Amino acid sequence: MPRDASARRHPDGPPLGPVATVALGLALIGVLLPAAIAGRVYPSPFESSSQVTGYFADHPFAAVLTALFTFGSAIPLAIVAASASVRLNRLGVRVPGPTIALAGGLLASASLAISGLVTWVLSRPELADAGAGITRRALHDLAFALGGPGFVVPLGLLLAGIAVPSVIVGLVPRWLAWAGLALAAVCEVATLTLLWDGFTVLLPVGRFLGLVWLVVVGFALPRDRREVPRGERRAWRRTSH
Repeated sequence: MPRDASARRHPDGPPLGPVATVALGLALIGVLLPAAIAGRVYPSPFESSSQVTGYFADHPFAAVLTALFTFGSAIPLAIVAASASVRLNRLGVRVPGPTIALAGGLLASASLAISGLVTWVLSRPELADAGAGITRRALHDLAFALGGPGFVVPLGLLLAGIAVPSVIVGLVPRWLAWAGLALAAVCEVATLTLLWDGFTVLLPVGRFLGLVWLVVVGFALPRDRREVPRGERRAWRRTSH
């Protein structure tokens, strides 16, 4: 009975693992399904203007699907960020990690959502007019900037905000926590995409492996202090004060 009463006072909120799985699934569908329909992947901003504008003119439905699933995947990501921040606080983590995770997750979610909405604008038939090529190219580059480094870099803050306390306190297996830190570093280095297009390879690595890591850590993260391994509880006590 006391345990039930405590659960009512401190609800767990949305389950991290399943919600992160939804975010990952929507992100994957948003890449694979439009590519299957269009017979080619979404254009890179480093392709020629004729290739970029031709994609949206020839495959508007694929562009709509990209916009739909990109925007849709941003919503569960925001929920993951908020829930992870609350979970870490409930576990007694009193370092900036939970706040950094929340800020990074919300920034990443907002950038991804705006990228999806800009992509939807790109799919509109009104932009197929002959004089809209420059506008379409500019909007495409904006959508890339928001959904590429604009998403991946703050995603790295979300990963680091969870991984650093997990390393210190031992909330999840060490290898998993260190993997999160490594992925966070990859996400931050992806900032250099704005300087040289050779770094664009880091964007899908940070995006999809980062989301996979959130799924795994979402299932592994304890719900209660009593689930923290006994050998780590002394470190937890030092962190919580």
